[in-house]
Amino acid sequence: MKFEELGLHEGLLAGIRDAGFDALTPIQEGSIPPAILGSDVTGQAQTGTGKTAAFLIATYQRLHASDRQVARQEGCSLPRALVLAPTRELVVQIEKDAAVLGAHTGLNTLCVFGGVDYEKQRKQLEAGDIDVLVGTPGRLMDYLKQRVYDLKQLQVLIIDEADRMFDLGFIDDLKWLFSKMPGPDRRQTLLFSATMGFNSRELARRFMNEPVFVSATPDQMTAEKVRQALYHIGSREKIPFLLGWLKRMGEQATRIMIFINTKRMGEKLQDYLAANGYESGYLSGDVRQTKRLSVLSRFQEGKLPILIATDVASRGLHIDGVTHVVNFDLPLDPEDYVHRIGRTARAGTEGDALTFCDEYTAENLPAVEKYIGMKIPVEWFEEAELVTPIEPPRSARKPKESSGRDGGKGRGGRSERGERGGRRRSEQPSEAAPQADEKVVVAQVAPPVPAPEAATAVEGEGVKPKRRRRRRKPADAGQVEGGGESVAPVVEAVVAASAQPVAAPVEPSASETQPEPSKPKRPAARKRPAVASAQKGEAKIDSAQAVPAQEGGGVLKAGSVLKALFSESNEG
Repeated sequence: MKFEELGLHEGLLAGIRDAGFDALTPIQEGSIPPAILGSDVTGQAQTGTGKTAAFLIATYQRLHASDRQVARQEGCSLPRALVLAPTRELVVQIEKDAAVLGAHTGLNTLCVFGGVDYEKQRKQLEAGDIDVLVGTPGRLMDYLKQRVYDLKQLQVLIIDEADRMFDLGFIDDLKWLFSKMPGPDRRQTLLFSATMGFNSRELARRFMNEPVFVSATPDQMTAEKVRQALYHIGSREKIPFLLGWLKRMGEQATRIMIFINTKRMGEKLQDYLAANGYESGYLSGDVRQTKRLSVLSRFQEGKLPILIATDVASRGLHIDGVTHVVNFDLPLDPEDYVHRIGRTARAGTEGDALTFCDEYTAENLPAVEKYIGMKIPVEWFEEAELVTPIEPPRSARKPKESSGRDGGKGRGGRSERGERGGRRRSEQPSEAAPQADEKVVVAQVAPPVPAPEAATAVEGEGVKPKRRRRRRKPADAGQVEGGGESVAPVVEAVVAASAQPVAAPVEPSASETQPEPSKPKRPAARKRPAVASAQKGEAKIDSAQAVPAQEGGGVLKAGSVLKALFSESNEG
């Protein structure tokens, strides 16, 4: 069927000719006629079969057939068609296709998504001259909450890659957007996807008005002209085998897409390819948006031979001339396998898809083969086909830039957080944990002996030192427990030394007793507490008070105290 047979607007036919379209594909032939008549349509078809052109052509024809009910407003756009897509790359791709198909229609198209100039997109929306608005749910919700645009004049709603919307958790965002637009009976809804799961069918039942279901999928889920090959290979052999395969293919593999499951593996693989002389680009959700668009543009123009990507690039991207797709990691979701290998053999061409199945992803293989309805042909390789890779320099093994607001640098990554904040910080000595040599010095210093005053002060505070319990022995009072030798001679010597007569003090004269007015009085000496008692029933003796001696009229201090201490010790 030819496009001229549909009775389309002449400006739209001119855009179709500019795009190089002649005959309708099966999904276009089944979906465009009912969509032009105003019916809701649910379309399912493989990637690369023209789904994007199908809903764009139907939308442009519908907008030409109906006039704008309300004039454009300055400061707030009133789009008549809204296209929702799950990824930024898909939004950009839809806008490019819309720019070609609608070049002669007089309708204006704008795409909005995160990761690029926020104020620039806002000003474009505020200009109030937008007919078709394309965007991701997050950025569309943001501008709608700020009343930069309004959906009260919406006539056509398109949801592209509906299943992917659910995989990325956009269901709540979709419901919120549905609540801000006219109901299903007052708008037309077109829903397209390469796979039509339960969630997509439930969405069509709840938010669409008796849709026409169009399926253009053959019995085989994957593209017919894709030559598939499965290699059972160890995880450590994948990079050596990939390098050997690239070397053998030479100029036969001019444009290659390599899909991985994790961002870390993508960074590692890019470093190894660069170290071994292969230029490549890398796409993931952490790469800032401006760089993602630049890498994708270089690959589409043929300036970059190899593109490494997560599943962010597996849906809806129209890249002509992809000769080979390599599943470096077997995908976790069987649907992703269909979308990945659908990047090659597009628009009737042929292509090859290689899949590496290692010990970590082998458990996913049965689900993939069940979903596509066939066994992937297995091919074997010889050990001679492995190439010893050149190790990338350590400086190259660093995290790639992220898509944060700070320009993609993240918060330092491993080089900042790991080396500066981790290893280098641990090398600095901590005050709470001394170095080993400091411990040796402390161990060599003998512990200080507290002064008697300090011990007395501690006892005064209520902290009593532990006393060792002594066993009573029927020993002489002059014997020291456990010692076996008498201490009486020592005590008697101390008492004799202390009992030496002291000369009587000389009485001062009357003049000397008068205190000098210029000199302050000396404070009274502090009395020390009693430290022991001589015998039971006797008064306590203060070590600072003088006790009259029995002989010679001298002063007895230390001798009496020591004698009293030993007596109390023996009694205890």
